[in-house]
Amino acid sequence: MSARAAEIAVDVVITNYNYAAFLGDAVESALAQTHPALRVIVVDDGSTDDSRERLGAYDGRIEVVLKENGGQPSAFNAGMERVRGDLVIFLDADDRLRPEAAARAAAAFAAEPELVKVQFRVAVVDGAGRPTGATKPPPHLEAPSGDLRRAELAFPFDLPWLPTSGNAFAAAALRRIFPIPERPGADLYPIYLTPLLGPVAALEEVGAEYRVHGRNAYEPEEPRLDLGHIRQVIEYTRHTTEALEELADDLELERPEPILSQSDLAHRLISLKLEPELHPVAGDTVSGLAADAFRAAHRRFDVSPLMKVVFVAWFLATAAAPRPLSRWLAELFRFPERRRPLNRLLGRLQRATS
Repeated sequence: MSARAAEIAVDVVITNYNYAAFLGDAVESALAQTHPALRVIVVDDGSTDDSRERLGAYDGRIEVVLKENGGQPSAFNAGMERVRGDLVIFLDADDRLRPEAAARAAAAFAAEPELVKVQFRVAVVDGAGRPTGATKPPPHLEAPSGDLRRAELAFPFDLPWLPTSGNAFAAAALRRIFPIPERPGADLYPIYLTPLLGPVAALEEVGAEYRVHGRNAYEPEEPRLDLGHIRQVIEYTRHTTEALEELADDLELERPEPILSQSDLAHRLISLKLEPELHPVAGDTVSGLAADAFRAAHRRFDVSPLMKVVFVAWFLATAAAPRPLSRWLAELFRFPERRRPLNRLLGRLQRATS
């Protein structure tokens, strides 16, 4: 490790709500970091289990913030108020860091001081911490890197960003967008807004373990279509899009109107086709979404023309199919494990630029 990298202070902010069963693993993984300049901050968001009692075992080794329950964004805000380091890793209490995560992130920032975010792959583990063999992003995809402002304002939700625990953020960049709104889904803001503030780096090594255990906010334990979750994602996407637009305008960045992501349009089509009575976006029609799907595909400058055709074909098939077939097509879209034989080909098409 270079002398410059060793001097970069990293704060690991662990946010917890009723994850006592996993909390010790998260704290131990943060304390086991090989990076020399490291602090661990744990924000307990009003847990009603024995989380707070378990944190007592780490007295003097970590900084503990106890607050009333306000949700994940509220816990992020409370953690950021205590940050003093140069870099911040927000670690969910049910996840774990690999020992070299902070050191590798610091080395990347030392090499490129203008970075606002470093991402590292995460390995998926089950509730007991056993590897499932899956990673995020999946092996056929590469995490985005470089100057991503144009892509982030054209198709932000189509980029294979990492979950929260797979990122190290420049604290200065986070302060540009914090405090974040204390509403569900606003914890996505650091992931999606920071790329407008500077370049991003992606590390190939696995830096964290993402636990899937049935109580995850964004990840089902089994690959089963949950339309309630789809509607939640649509709402989170809408709020994050509004925040992207506001920040882009503040920075005087040119952006398309409207911002269109293929994944968002696909989720809205799935919701509208399968449970139209509960669909959260007033005014959506199948024909209107199909027209936007063509526009969104045309904007993708990061994939091959054939990949654009594949998406439009899926969209039209899902729009025209009877409900049972639409559900099957929706599951193919949502769950890469349902289409393993195709993933390698899709990965090549995803990486082949036009």
